[in-house]
Amino acid sequence: MTILDFAPTAGTRPARSTEGIATIQLHDDLWRITRPDGEVLGYVECRATPAGVRFLAKRMLQRQRRFLPVGEFWDFDAAMECFRY
Repeated sequence: MTILDFAPTAGTRPARSTEGIATIQLHDDLWRITRPDGEVLGYVECRATPAGVRFLAKRMLQRQRRFLPVGEFWDFDAAMECFRY
């Protein structure tokens, strides 16, 4: 078995499940947002800007096979909230 241990960065958030959505960290700056049953809702991407760290939420449109940018947020929890609806 291989265990990977990466040093945390400013954008690192723990994988968690809240209010019917779960997060899976894919790398330092990208999280997959899913329902607890595994259905992918979208992704949250961390970006460094001159004003600070921003989180871009992108909803996955399964039938069209594309992503719809939902918005940019100042914190990770706010970016996750848009996937609850």
